[in-house]
Amino acid sequence: MNTTKIPKTKAAHLRSGELAEQRACDFLLSNHFTLVERNFRCPHGELDLIMREGETLVIVEVRFRKNAKYGSALESVTASKQAKLIATTEFYLNTLTSDMPAIRFDVIGISGEGELQWVQNAF
Repeated sequence: MNTTKIPKTKAAHLRSGELAEQRACDFLLSNHFTLVERNFRCPHGELDLIMREGETLVIVEVRFRKNAKYGSALESVTASKQAKLIATTEFYLNTLTSDMPAIRFDVIGISGEGELQWVQNAF
């Protein structure tokens, strides 16, 4: 019996999300940010990008929307999503051995047309 697992192809929406995340990361790197970590996961959720701008730790939520039929990418960061990001960030900060850095939450929304919107200190 052959037990070799055949990798499944990712769903189109997951590939789109990964491409949007990479585009956001490249954009921030070109704006003199440093990548600390990608896709940090814990029981509370996931942080897409953890970046550093100078001495500030920047938690970046990347949202992609193919179209605005159900709201823009930026509008999809609800109060509930913000609470999950905050809880996940607190979990992440407890893993650090260094002093507590200054923290900021940014959101990058990318539309299906390719428009990138960056909201610094979003919440």
